[in-house]
Amino acid sequence: MVSTSLYRGAMSDVVIYHNPACGTSRNTLALLREKGIEPKVVEYLKEGWTKDQLKDLLKRMDASAHDILRVRGTNAEELGLTDPAASEDALIAAMIIEPILVNRPIVTTSKGAALCRPAELVLGLL
Repeated sequence: MVSTSLYRGAMSDVVIYHNPACGTSRNTLALLREKGIEPKVVEYLKEGWTKDQLKDLLKRMDASAHDILRVRGTNAEELGLTDPAASEDALIAAMIIEPILVNRPIVTTSKGAALCRPAELVLGLL
């Protein structure tokens, strides 16, 4: 069994892009804390996104903007963003304008980045 102090020392660079209104996001944050990790919490709905930030996250996740697009509870369909032909640049631009279009939570560590749905996916980053 790995001690939580080992995680704490190795995981000082953990960031969670968090929406406190989201149960999965809250569960992921709780799981990190249960492991003894106090991540930097970024409430992206308040802070927003930059183009460089999203591109960096996508690169680290080896994902496309389509992979992190949140459809439920958003206007993604009305904006035409669910169309497979919608470009990466169009999705990223929309995500900058409307941060809710990014699914959550996204967690980054020195091991990489992942959309942690379900919350247990965060364990692969520790």
